[in-house]
Amino acid sequence: MKKVEPGPGQESVWDYPRPPRVEKCDKEIRIIFNDAEIAHSLNTQRVLETSHPPVYYIPRQDIRMECLKPISGTTYCEWKGKAKYFDVVLNDQRAAKAAWCYPDPTDRFKSIAGHIAFYAHKMGSCYVDNEEVDAQQGGFYGGWVTSDVVGPFKGRPGSAGW
Repeated sequence: MKKVEPGPGQESVWDYPRPPRVEKCDKEIRIIFNDAEIAHSLNTQRVLETSHPPVYYIPRQDIRMECLKPISGTTYCEWKGKAKYFDVVLNDQRAAKAAWCYPDPTDRFKSIAGHIAFYAHKMGSCYVDNEEVDAQQGGFYGGWVTSDVVGPFKGRPGSAGW
């Protein structure tokens, strides 16, 4: 895989660090599920990791929390700690294991405590500054692809070792 050189106003995921870093983001983030807006924020955190598009973590106060149903089971990230998951439910529609959080993240990621991330491919649509995002491929990965981020991205079919 050959790195795509970023153009003006773009970032390459190959310039993101490993281990990942978290940074404040003031872009407008919106999530639509079952034809209703379930999240809207101008105060998110984004996690940047080599080869991955950004993952946006939204503060709970900017999410319709009644739409999130905690589920059993956890996963562990060597950088962020133990993740817990949610189904997203609105009226008669359910997206299984569609959102996650780190209730007690490692020191480096304390700023994402109280925030929740969503899999774009399980939502109706997700937006960054009014641009509809594409989901990072691979199912497990939660990155959001926009026109200002270039790859290739981890999770893409045919990527060596991924």
